[in-house]
Amino acid sequence: MAVLALLLLWLPCVMRGADSYVTIDDNLDAEINIPYVLHQVGVVLDYRPGTTLPPIMDGLPRSAVRPGLSVTVGLFGLLSPLAAYWVNQLMVRAVALLGIFCLLRRYVWPEPENTVLAASTALAWAVLPTYTMYGLSALGTPWPLLAVLNLRAGRGRWFDWLVLLFFPLWSSLVLAGAFIVAGLGAFLLVNALRARQLAWSAWAGLLVLTLSYAVVEWPLLRSVFVQPEFVPHRVEFRLAELAPAGLLAGVRSTVQFFLWGQYHSSRFFHGVVLLVVAMAAWQFRSRTGSKTIGEGLRPVAVLLLVLLALAVFCGFYPQLMTPVQRVLPALGAFNLTRFHFLTPLLWFGVLVLALRLLPSAKLRLGFVGLQLALGLLSNLEWLYNARMWLNRPTAHEPTWRQYVAPALFTAIRQELEQRQQAPASAWRVACLGFPPAVAQLNGFYTLDSYQNNYPLQYKHRFRPIIAGELAKSPELRRYYDAWGNRCYVVAAELGKNFREGRNEQAVVNDFRFDAVTFRQMGGQYLLSAARLATPNQTGLQLIKQYSDPTAYWQVYLYEVIPQ
Repeated sequence: MAVLALLLLWLPCVMRGADSYVTIDDNLDAEINIPYVLHQVGVVLDYRPGTTLPPIMDGLPRSAVRPGLSVTVGLFGLLSPLAAYWVNQLMVRAVALLGIFCLLRRYVWPEPENTVLAASTALAWAVLPTYTMYGLSALGTPWPLLAVLNLRAGRGRWFDWLVLLFFPLWSSLVLAGAFIVAGLGAFLLVNALRARQLAWSAWAGLLVLTLSYAVVEWPLLRSVFVQPEFVPHRVEFRLAELAPAGLLAGVRSTVQFFLWGQYHSSRFFHGVVLLVVAMAAWQFRSRTGSKTIGEGLRPVAVLLLVLLALAVFCGFYPQLMTPVQRVLPALGAFNLTRFHFLTPLLWFGVLVLALRLLPSAKLRLGFVGLQLALGLLSNLEWLYNARMWLNRPTAHEPTWRQYVAPALFTAIRQELEQRQQAPASAWRVACLGFPPAVAQLNGFYTLDSYQNNYPLQYKHRFRPIIAGELAKSPELRRYYDAWGNRCYVVAAELGKNFREGRNEQAVVNDFRFDAVTFRQMGGQYLLSAARLATPNQTGLQLIKQYSDPTAYWQVYLYEVIPQ
């Protein structure tokens, strides 16, 4: 029934089809295009050194993107990008629901009368806002925990081994896997010290999980540790330059991490959980003779201290890394704050342990219902789709059809192919005012892109194209030089607004663009969502303006003036 309720809750999203809203930031502009391109160029399982993705950055190394041994990537080979996205999301949430339900029934509420409570809590877990393009990295964490707990308790069966073997096929090593392994290892180590004996089966299970990640992510591990293909741009990360400095800024960030979490893993207000903890503590205070409640509060307090420690670490991480990077500059390439992928499960651990201390079954169900409602309202993807059904769309949040704009970009690509007398693979474009992922999803080959990992050399080659604009904006200069995941054509007048809708009628009056370097890198056309007031001064000429009533954008097509 909980799985059915989950599917019914997501009908408002799925039934809208191409007119549904799909999370844009760090998702539609960065993740969905990758598996699509992998299948388009036929290199899903091509792990040979030197294999590239020509549509992205004129040949992004294959090892820089997600592995082919991935459930998510496989779905994009079977379905259209939008269908694959929604099917993947529904599958992730359903599997996550079953995982935490099994965990709760085995170790928290095994009594038959608590079945409904466990199912309701599992539903509240499955609706949390998270980036499901990362697979089970966040919501799937109950599965490896359950398997390790079973093995530690001597209850392990073949299914637990399969969970640990196949979990890496639907999760990310760099985002969550390494931290899941570290977290489970720390848990087993503490348990071993307390029990004065090793749970060998559980450690063996953890080894299986680790080795499975190594097999799935072998192309990345080989390119970094065994046979380096390139120096990643991440070695130049200087996160302290992007975040506010000082004690107050660190405290503010700590509070945000503790009370809301991180948006990639799951960002929701933890007030309901803390309210349940307060109620449990009040029960203990009003019943001072009860040792049971006192003992029950200890694990809650321990988990809260762990969560607080993680929040402090994540909140002060940019400042902590500054002195470390002076000694070990390459360490800046690794984001150690991704322990936050473990925090949603830890918060639900606090919730269920505190709920166990409440005497009233109705009160427990009431709090779970409140958490369910909070989770749904925190899930902006679900909320925005629900608003569209009520004819109250959210401003500046376009639908899939409006954002990807297939009719608009197909018309542009086809006209350019006729103009060039060559397919899109024979020439290169760049984008201004909208993410290059939009062009990539429509068959264009772009010099720019939003990538978490790409060659440092390419970052340095691309910089002269936008150096004039970076010189005008300290904010954009820091954004590119100290981070650079968005290797974009930028304009200081637009700032960090990478969504210039057609209704905004954006105009760039002074655009400093190195057309010579752009041409040398193979670029011939600039697709711009903003009109350039004086394109000829930068070596560009306007070819045509494109518009479509179904598109969020209007596109000005500029060509590099031949020298």
